[in-house]
Amino acid sequence: MEIAGSHAHDSKDLSVWPTLALAFQTLGVVYGDMGTSPLYVFSDVFSKVPIESDVDVLGALSLVMYTIALLPFAKYVFIVLKANDNGEGGTFALYSLICRYAKVNLLPNRQVADEQISSFRLKLPTPELERALNIKDSLERRSSLKTLLLLLVLMGTSMIIGDGILTPAMSVMSAVSGLQGEIRGFGTNAVVLVSVIILVGLFSIQQFGTSKVGFTFAPALALWFFCLGSIGIYNLVKYDITVLRAFNPAYVYLFFKKNSTQAWSALGGCVLCITGAEAMFADLGHFSVRAIQIAFTCVVFPCLLLAYMGQAAYLMKHPHSTGRIFYDCVPDGLFWPVFVIATLAAMIASQAMISATFSCIKQSMALGCFPRLKIIHTSRKLMGQIYIPVINWFLMIMCVVVVASFRSTTDIANAYGIAEVGVMIVSTTLVTLVMLLIWQINLFLALCFPLVFGTVELIYLSAVLTKIKDGGWLPLVFASCFLCVMYVWNYGSVLKYQSEVREKISMDLMLDLGSSLGTVRVPGIGLLYNELVQGVPSIFGQFLLSLPAIHSTVVFVCIKYVPIPVVPQEERFLFRRVCPRDYHMFRCVARYGYTDVRKEDHHSFEQLLVESLEKFLRRESQDLALESNLNDLDLDSVSVRSRDSDTAGDDLRIPLMWDQRLEEAGEAGTSLSGETTSGLPSSVMPSDDDPSLEYELSALKEAMNSGFTYLLGHGDVRAKKNSWFIKKLAINYFYAFLRRNCRAGTANLRVPHMNIMQVGMTYMV
Repeated sequence: MEIAGSHAHDSKDLSVWPTLALAFQTLGVVYGDMGTSPLYVFSDVFSKVPIESDVDVLGALSLVMYTIALLPFAKYVFIVLKANDNGEGGTFALYSLICRYAKVNLLPNRQVADEQISSFRLKLPTPELERALNIKDSLERRSSLKTLLLLLVLMGTSMIIGDGILTPAMSVMSAVSGLQGEIRGFGTNAVVLVSVIILVGLFSIQQFGTSKVGFTFAPALALWFFCLGSIGIYNLVKYDITVLRAFNPAYVYLFFKKNSTQAWSALGGCVLCITGAEAMFADLGHFSVRAIQIAFTCVVFPCLLLAYMGQAAYLMKHPHSTGRIFYDCVPDGLFWPVFVIATLAAMIASQAMISATFSCIKQSMALGCFPRLKIIHTSRKLMGQIYIPVINWFLMIMCVVVVASFRSTTDIANAYGIAEVGVMIVSTTLVTLVMLLIWQINLFLALCFPLVFGTVELIYLSAVLTKIKDGGWLPLVFASCFLCVMYVWNYGSVLKYQSEVREKISMDLMLDLGSSLGTVRVPGIGLLYNELVQGVPSIFGQFLLSLPAIHSTVVFVCIKYVPIPVVPQEERFLFRRVCPRDYHMFRCVARYGYTDVRKEDHHSFEQLLVESLEKFLRRESQDLALESNLNDLDLDSVSVRSRDSDTAGDDLRIPLMWDQRLEEAGEAGTSLSGETTSGLPSSVMPSDDDPSLEYELSALKEAMNSGFTYLLGHGDVRAKKNSWFIKKLAINYFYAFLRRNCRAGTANLRVPHMNIMQVGMTYMV
């Protein structure tokens, strides 16, 4: 079976031309939002601070320039992008990175064998670095810190989803509103109607994929940035080139000294110049670090600076043009071409946060923090490029509602700033934790990051929070709703897993039942899907009670997502035997990263599973014979040499029984990525003609020929009667509603409907 995406991030190690092509695509996907900010930044800033002198213009320009230089350029391009999780970005990627180095995941399904995956790259803090060890221990010991970290991540993700709603509404309305001063009789109703039509068209083309949308939109955005830069240079030369004085940060001080409270209020408009900066990190899975850095440094940053300087130069001569500053400063005769490009750019600006929203929700689903939804992968080469139909249409409906109800870009701008700054503060906090725990850099340097960038972001947050009554409440409502959905889903999933662990069938009972399991064993392979990584799930007891017979071979299949982007195919499966050999029962843990794609059909999965099971049986037989021969010949020293001589970290060369003794009971696992090899002499090598092995292989073949049956449990989760009212409300109603309306287990697990047997079970949590 070919698992698509198992080497998806290998393609990110690109040569020069493919990297430049990716950098060109980022213009159409990542930088549209930030690129369209000149449409509305100065008009919003000067709606709070009237222009009375040159200090007002130069101070506002200096604020905008240094905000762009400090947050998107210094923070994201040079620092945050390096905190990626094997090429994946966003708040959940940072969370998964932290989960690998400290056991902070609330779902207790981590195994020792997970740390042996090649892409896990686990480098625990060394004893010399007491600071990192203390942080790790504190996070692992205190459940309150684990919950706080999860809530912080969920809040950041919720804000990004809120951005995905507000960005299209703000960008498109700002572009269309340019017609009000150009066409007589083109009023607010017309602006709203045209904006709604454009938004519906934008969301309708998302199904064609990020790659196609990126290549389609990238030329238009490249033209847009060229227009920004060239119009900026034209205005600088024609009106007032002395605005270059704004490079002196002293004008920021003079701006605040002159305008005091009004200047503070104007910060809410100034922050709009960096909207979409989070998309650089959240959309990283679609592209590469180098491509995003090249595009911002060489195209986006200089063109934005020129655009704002050109507008400031125009305002020095025409201080009353703040309302339509962007379109007023366009040279005569170029209004309509620029308007068309601006409208296209506004549509494309929405693409940045739509793509980021898809990426964040995909990651949160894989890490158990969002209800299961249908995900469509739109690129064969880059598996990060996805489309989620339900989220796409939800975003479209909410965008239309926002445009139709607010009917003004000013109120939307107030909401916009809160969502953007909220995401940035979450990123700053998580990257600081990554610096302390994982990078283990100098404490002074690690604290400089939140002190510098966190202070600036908190100042902006204090400014935008004053606008809560004027539309700023909207992103808080969106974030609160999504936060509730994600936290309740995670909370219910953790309680359900803990209930399954408590109620699993004891091994003593299984041994008392005997190899017949107290019923009739008929030829066939039963694949029982469950979430446990060890032990016999309680749902198996329901199958024994409900069915007149059970299959001759039973495999407990656990689909498990580990906190890494990609699990190599050869390290995908862990097999171990459950109960004695004559029971013919096994456990298979299929491990996937949170960006892995499960495109295989059930025939391919069945074939790979049987092949892997045969390898496991052969290797188990070899290891048992090897240990028996070694004990008979008293060759312990040879055993040690054979293990030490193998490649470090290759757990496939460690004998199975030794591996089982190493781990706690029920947690052992063996990866099936290759055949056992050894440097032992031929006199102690096991022979292949093991009669018990041949019997078991023939029984497995007979069972396979009889067919596969998928045994699924339909679980109903209910809170215990003595639970608190809030818990009953969350589990019995909210979580139950989400489970009923999310993607069903049969679709999510990709099993054939004709071969399914289901039994119901109630979990009291």
